[in-house]
Amino acid sequence: MRLRALLENDALGLRLLGGEEELDRTVRGVMTTDLKDPSRYLSGGELVLTGLAWRADPADSEPFVRILASAGVAAMAAGEAELGDIPDDLVQACLRHRLPLFAVNESVAFATITEHVVRQVSGERAGDLAAVVDRHRRLMTSGPAGGGPEVVLDLLGSDLDLRAWVLSPTGRQIAGAGEPLDAGLAATLAGEHLAATRTGRRGPHRVGVAGTTYSLFPIRNAGRGTGPASRDVRETVLSDWLLAVEADAGDWPAARLDLLQGVTQLIAVERDRRDAARTVRRRLAQEVLELVQTGAAPAEIAARLRVAAPVLLPGLGTAPHWQVVVARVDWDQEAGQGPAVDTGPVAQALLEEVLVDPATVGAESVDRIAVAHSGDEAIALVPLATGPLPESEDEGPAPALGLHADTLLASVRAPLSAGLADDGRLTLGVSAAVHSAEGLRGALEEARHARRVAAARPGRVCAAGHHELASHVLLLPFVPDDVRRAFTARLLDPLRDYDRRHRAELIPTLEAFLDCDGSWTRCASRLHLHVNTLRYRVGRIEQLTGRDLSRLEDKLDFFLALRMS
Repeated sequence: MRLRALLENDALGLRLLGGEEELDRTVRGVMTTDLKDPSRYLSGGELVLTGLAWRADPADSEPFVRILASAGVAAMAAGEAELGDIPDDLVQACLRHRLPLFAVNESVAFATITEHVVRQVSGERAGDLAAVVDRHRRLMTSGPAGGGPEVVLDLLGSDLDLRAWVLSPTGRQIAGAGEPLDAGLAATLAGEHLAATRTGRRGPHRVGVAGTTYSLFPIRNAGRGTGPASRDVRETVLSDWLLAVEADAGDWPAARLDLLQGVTQLIAVERDRRDAARTVRRRLAQEVLELVQTGAAPAEIAARLRVAAPVLLPGLGTAPHWQVVVARVDWDQEAGQGPAVDTGPVAQALLEEVLVDPATVGAESVDRIAVAHSGDEAIALVPLATGPLPESEDEGPAPALGLHADTLLASVRAPLSAGLADDGRLTLGVSAAVHSAEGLRGALEEARHARRVAAARPGRVCAAGHHELASHVLLLPFVPDDVRRAFTARLLDPLRDYDRRHRAELIPTLEAFLDCDGSWTRCASRLHLHVNTLRYRVGRIEQLTGRDLSRLEDKLDFFLALRMS
């Protein structure tokens, strides 16, 4: 239980005198003492009850509080029966050591507080919660919608004083009771969970972040037919939800662990129900994709889009713009590993999650995303509602708000990289927005080309956008490796060798010079060099390579060599 729960029970007669910012500490036991040095009887996490008989004068408060703080007790509760008001020297000592201090009303016996704490900490109410959860399970499995994960998380908070959140594999919050989990912390927990899952360790996984311990329970998708033992972990690691509990499950009794496992099964049932509701959108995307790939007439595709638009964007008055996003998950397949993983469904579930705004809380936020899969590719048809009309209606509607490849993966790169580990890759391509059925085929090919550009880059999680297809970026990934190595070696190896021997920094100078479009003054300013020093370095580059950096052709060769190196 947590300290703040003690203040919520008026029967305990507790009044907080200091340490309000520490009220989220966990109480693991209770001890009554009036010894001047009770350290031998403390193991940490206790609520220490004292009648203050150890205090002969104000100088006694500091050493007593220091002993408790060093032992890691959760808080001290001092009785008012002996001295009346709690002495100020004790209050100040507790403030210095950040030890929460409660005053116990003289009408309340220490035995009352002890009984309450022991009852809460021992988990005797876990059986009561189990009965409630069992009723809720029956409600959810037989009723239309149950109460959702939030109801179960509320019960964990009220009956077991456990703060918990349901998170997606990218760390987006699906459900929670009370304050939302910090987005950075949620992404960290998701990454730790994915990394632990890839190692094959069984949950719950215990993780310490900023001095707080969290226990991470996997939420298996109950509707996949086969048991976890018969599935390759790579088929599910990037799509399973997790339950993050702010507590250390390492010292929990078996009954409480079983209870939390039951909670994850209950939430899995709710997820299966929501996945079933996504079938309509997936089918719409699949039908449109098949029409586009088979070269159907634009009128036929447009008719299908008119059916899809009300489902994906309810209440939309006019046809939206559309963007196509293509994603692929690839796993290294070594000899003797068994059959290859079917990556199409994995990429489909992952793309549905990636396309959701990471700041969005809840599972229903995917209701406007339609993702199909074709072979190993996942293909998303994303509607973009046009903005409000500008002041002059003659100017037409505002441009559609589009997805950008460089920001789409920013918030999910770290957790997904942990799940992909050393043998997986996620690559993603984004098309430009199109406003008609005629443009969808081109958008699909554009997104596929962008994904291939992303696949040629290093890293576990890579994306590329349509704007990169109108530049040299489109060509570089398809240059054979041996040609790339020979080209860059011929131009850059002499400079690298010189830098290694003389620490001359010719390569950084070359990069800056090209980035400044050959401007001597801007480049010298950026590198904090005198212009004459810069001219000397550029002259040395030209001497070592036989090139002339005043010629466009040689500038272009150096530029491409740096990009391919």
